[in-house]
Amino acid sequence: MTLEGEWTLRALAPSIDDMRRALAGGGDAPWRLDGISRLDSFGATLLWHAWGGRWPSALEAREELRAIIARVADSAATPLPVQPRFGPTDALLVLGRVALGFRIHVLDFVRLLGQLVLDLAHLARHPRDWPLLEVSANLNKVGVRAMPVAALVGFLIGVVLSYLSALQLQAFGADIYIVNILGLGIIRELGPVLVSVLVAGRSGSAMTAQLGVMRVTEEIDALAAMGISRTVRLVLPKVLALTLAMPLLVLWTSGVALFGGMVSAWVQLDLDFGFFIDTLPRVVPVANIYIALAKGAVFGLLIALVACHFGLRVRPNTESLSANTTSSVVSAITIVILVDAVFAIATRSIGIPA
Repeated sequence: MTLEGEWTLRALAPSIDDMRRALAGGGDAPWRLDGISRLDSFGATLLWHAWGGRWPSALEAREELRAIIARVADSAATPLPVQPRFGPTDALLVLGRVALGFRIHVLDFVRLLGQLVLDLAHLARHPRDWPLLEVSANLNKVGVRAMPVAALVGFLIGVVLSYLSALQLQAFGADIYIVNILGLGIIRELGPVLVSVLVAGRSGSAMTAQLGVMRVTEEIDALAAMGISRTVRLVLPKVLALTLAMPLLVLWTSGVALFGGMVSAWVQLDLDFGFFIDTLPRVVPVANIYIALAKGAVFGLLIALVACHFGLRVRPNTESLSANTTSSVVSAITIVILVDAVFAIATRSIGIPA
C-alpha cells in the first residue's frame, strides 16, 4: 500500500468514504508512506484505524510521520476519563458552595448598608456635601419617567382583575362587592408588589448596569483616586431617590388601576363611577393606604440596595456585567416577595374591615 499527497482533514474530507474503503483492503500488506507530503492528526487517526490499532509488520515512513502516528497511537491507548456519578458528597459540596456564596453576599450587603449610614451621619454634620443634583436626577429617572409605563400596566391590571372578579360575583348576585375586592387587592397588595416588580426590572437593572459600566471603564477607581466617595455620589442618591419615589409610584399606579377597575365594572356590571367612589372609602380603611406607602418605601430601599450591591460587584468584563444585572433583577424581585409576605403576616389584623 503506497500512499502519496496530503493526508490532512481538508484534503481527505471530499472523498473520505472512498478512502476508508480503500484503506480497509490493505490488511497486513507492506505500507509505504514516503510519498506523503503532509500528515495531520486526522490522517494519522485514519491510518491507525485502518491498521486495526497496531503497527503494521512492514512500514516505510519518515521519522516525522512516525512521530505523528505514534502520538495518535498513544492517545488512542489512553482511556477517556469516566465522569464520576453525582453522590451525597457532591450534593454537600454544592450546598456548601451556595451557603458560602450567600454568606459573602450578605456580608457585602451589610457592609454597603453600614457605609450608607456613616455617609448619612457625615452629611448631617456637613449639609453642603449633600448630592442634591444627583438625587434630583435620579428622582426624575426612577419616578417621573416611570409614570407612563406604570399607569399603562396598572390600568390593564385593574381592568383584568375587575373583569375576572365580575364573572364570579355575577354568579352569586354579589356585584357590589367588586369594590371591596378591587380596593383591598389593589391598594393593599397588588399595587405595591406590581410597582416593585416593574421598578426592579426597569430602574434596578439600569442602576446595576450603570455602576457596572463605570466599574468596567474604571470610572469608580478614578473617583476614588480623586478622593470622591463612590457611595455618597453614586449609591446614596439612587437609594434616596428610589425610597422617596416608590410610595408616590404606588399611589399613582394604584389610582390608575382602580380607575381601570371602575371602567370595567361600569361596562360589565353597570356600576356607575359615583357608587364606586362613594363606596370605596367605607370598605377600604385608610390604614391600607399607610401600609401601601410603607411597603413602597421599604421595597424601594431594598431594590436600590440590591441593585447597587450587584453593580459594585461587577468585574471588568462584559460577561460579569450581564450576569450581575440578571442576578440583580431576580434577587430584587425575590426579596420584594419575601418582604411582602412578612408585611402580610405583621399587618394581618390592621386595615381589614370587620
